[in-house]
Amino acid sequence: MTKYTVELLEAALALPEAERAELAERLAESVRPVSGRLHPAWESELRRRADELDSGTVRGVPFAEAIQTIRNQLADGPTNG
Repeated sequence: MTKYTVELLEAALALPEAERAELAERLAESVRPVSGRLHPAWESELRRRADELDSGTVRGVPFAEAIQTIRNQLADGPTNG
């Protein structure tokens, strides 16, 4: 990355979470090929989940925490419930 790109990234990472998410979405849209659009059902599901996060209906989990939870569950083996 160029110095300018690194500075831009650092500035973007300092934004509030909602603004970072919107910026990330718009950047992703700018590089996604038109033929790579999501199936309407997946797009609907993603929007539904984003709305739940935005409204506070559900709580997001940091990636590292989610991975650790999964690893712990795998280490514990199958459950019956």
